[in-house]
Amino acid sequence: MKWTSLIYFLLILHSCNTMEQHKDTVLDDLSLKIDSLISNSDFNGVITIARDTSLIYSKAIGFSDFDLKKKIQLNDQFVIGSISKQIIAVLVLREYEKGVFRLEDKIGQYLKEIEQPWLSKVSIHHLLTHTHGIRSIDEILEFEPGTNFSYSQLGYDLLAQILQAVTNKSFKELSTELFDSYNLNNSFHPENENYANLVKGYTENEDGNLEYALNSLHNYPAAGSFISNAEDLIQWNYLLHSNQLLKEQTLRLMKTRYATRDHPIFGEIEYGYGLLFKEGESEVEIGALGYAPGFVSASYYYPKSNLTLIVLENTARNLNNFSETFETHTSLMKEIKNL
Repeated sequence: MKWTSLIYFLLILHSCNTMEQHKDTVLDDLSLKIDSLISNSDFNGVITIARDTSLIYSKAIGFSDFDLKKKIQLNDQFVIGSISKQIIAVLVLREYEKGVFRLEDKIGQYLKEIEQPWLSKVSIHHLLTHTHGIRSIDEILEFEPGTNFSYSQLGYDLLAQILQAVTNKSFKELSTELFDSYNLNNSFHPENENYANLVKGYTENEDGNLEYALNSLHNYPAAGSFISNAEDLIQWNYLLHSNQLLKEQTLRLMKTRYATRDHPIFGEIEYGYGLLFKEGESEVEIGALGYAPGFVSASYYYPKSNLTLIVLENTARNLNNFSETFETHTSLMKEIKNL
């Protein structure tokens, strides 16, 4: 019996070692593929891959300031574009968990300074899912709430206004408190100017030259102007998907499909609360791309392999074709998804 147990134990140990060696080989192959991919591109930025919060690939390429020829560092900060939306979604859902409001509540209960008949039709849920139909504060609805999808920066700004109304705090204060609570020391609301390593963003002009983008922070912060770096976004994905930011059942709400978007890169894509995923793949690949003038980003989590991919770029090229703009990002996503 003892020999049988020992043999069984040794077989399990051998099997575990073989699996680890296989994983190491797969990751080595992935690193080689990434190196080859970016060596044949004009990518300028930071690429990191992590399991939980442990880095397994990291590379900084190019310049944070082209005029000064200042090289990009792994800890440099970028404007993260629409990756910002999952941050406000978490802030909204944390108030929902406290019972401050229901997601079905109509926004007229909280936005007292706006006078529009549609305030009694549009809910917090509609704002989170871009299914509200609001084109402008001063216009009638584009469609009846819940009947269609129309990607909206304004909707997420209204969510920030609701948070301010129910907490009596500014959105800058609320986001700063969240970041501080989880030691996300490189993440900032753009009005919180404590960031020290924000790179310059550059946009390709009609002549094919890169120009310093002066309006990178001019979007609604809740929709697309938060500042962060690779380290913090890895930590963010780990905290989010390990139920440390939200309760498990609330995270499930965030990862539920509520609408289908015709995406300029992915085609049909499902939309939850600030998170995107292909139909039936919320447990395969989930996250968001981000664009702000001069900045092109990706933050994706892969539950099956427990990997996080962060791609932060400070050059925005080929803006007449977003598939080309995000070509490096989506190529890396495909490689990790296929592991």
